[in-house]
Amino acid sequence: GFLTREERRRLEGLRSPYNKFWVPCAWFGALAGQARREGRVRDDCALKLLMEELNRFRAHCSLLFHYDWISVPLVYTQVVTIAVYTFFLTCLIGRQFLDPAQGYAGHELDLGVPVFTLLQFFFY
Repeated sequence: GFLTREERRRLEGLRSPYNKFWVPCAWFGALAGQARREGRVRDDCALKLLMEELNRFRAHCSLLFHYDWISVPLVYTQVVTIAVYTFFLTCLIGRQFLDPAQGYAGHELDLGVPVFTLLQFFFY
């Protein structure tokens, strides 16, 4: 509903290896210039404001296009996964209680598996 059939045909007929978000912006710029020449836009200041808003909109579209174009490398997700697993494996070993059979003072309770560390791992 944003384009007429003729505009859609012209937009789809344009050969470009990149996103074509800028084409309607160029059309708008041409139409704004024509409107100024015909007197539908009263002065140059109003035309300047229209073009500034168009440029701001186009810059935001370009920023979105760049976010989509540049993907996060796979190595970052692998590094985070390895870091998380290493941290929790270290916590599983480091947070266990000492063996009470060894006679350490103040360590009468021996739990084989640190339950709260496992819960922390599963919820993270």
